Amino acid sequence: MSDTKKLFEPFNIGRITLKNRVGVAPMTRISATEKGLVTDRMVKYYRSFADGGFGLIITEGTYIDDKYSQTYQFQPGIAYEEQAQEWKRVVDAVHSQDTKIFMQLQHTGPLSQGNRFVNETIAPSSVQPKGEQLKFYLGEGAFRLPREITKEEIVDVKKSFVDAAKRAKSIGFDGIELHGANGYLLDAFLTEHTNKRNDEYGGTTENRVRLLVEIIQDVREAVGENFTVGIRISQSKVNDYAYKWSAKEHDAKTIFGALGKSGLDFIHVTEFEAWKPAFDTGKDSLAVLAKKYSQLPIIVNGQLEKPERASKMINNGDADMVTLGKGALANHDWVKKVKNGEPLKEFDKEKVLHPVADIKDFEL
Repeated sequence: MSDTKKLFEPFNIGRITLKNRVGVAPMTRISATEKGLVTDRMVKYYRSFADGGFGLIITEGTYIDDKYSQTYQFQPGIAYEEQAQEWKRVVDAVHSQDTKIFMQLQHTGPLSQGNRFVNETIAPSSVQPKGEQLKFYLGEGAFRLPREITKEEIVDVKKSFVDAAKRAKSIGFDGIELHGANGYLLDAFLTEHTNKRNDEYGGTTENRVRLLVEIIQDVREAVGENFTVGIRISQSKVNDYAYKWSAKEHDAKTIFGALGKSGLDFIHVTEFEAWKPAFDTGKDSLAVLAKKYSQLPIIVNGQLEKPERASKMINNGDADMVTLGKGALANHDWVKKVKNGEPLKEFDKEKVLHPVADIKDFEL
């Protein structure tokens, strides 16, 4: 067993102090009400991780407007004040255990499979998404062909992220994380085969990262310097797990370099196996590249439920914090167990995940 001591040391991120360096990754759930309101079951779910000793919890992706942002049926939202006030129950439950909580703000873009507000999707360009909808989340068949988002709608999207961040701050969240990963709207702008635009938001990598930077800057201006703001970045998509940035480390330099100057407090990178090289042409993981080119604190996610793997990335300086998905689902008290040298349960999908009619927990 490697030295896990550093995992449990306090860590400053933005203007807040976490009691340790182990967090719960954002995991898609479909356990809100049809109107996107928090349920008692959700409150208990998040409270259980705080009881288990995690220093930080990042919520499931939460939709930000009553237009095109919703991804799944029964997904929670923060588009309205009523939705925000229900989230306050989660915040208070988590804070009662001295754990911090960030809300992940999500715009689905081309990958919606359950939006109660509209019957179409928008994306950087009208490109048919790969693969099929996730039956696990009540989807079926091919994704819709999205419509290309207009400049006016881009302005609306930026405002929706800002308004959602302000609502999250107003009810006591410790920070927000922009969902810039997994093929959803912000990542669709970043990805060349889903972004065929010929304006300032398309073409070069510098242009494709532009919207992410502009949203970060707008959010930062709205919430001030004392509220923690981060972004989640991945190469893979929910519908294209094998995708890699075509320019490899050059893309990493451009993307993380731009994000590092945008006003962020952290970048949260996720890969299938976080410690492995990001590209076949080098030895550095995506976390290492993110840290190298952004010079920001890095949260890392991806099969790090084994304490020796998690601690090695922290002890080596590859990242500053880890988040767990399936490992946290199997062990809501992962932190307490590892601290006490107790055995961890293996992730068992049949035991951990409930039927559709109950709750869905899965890492995406």
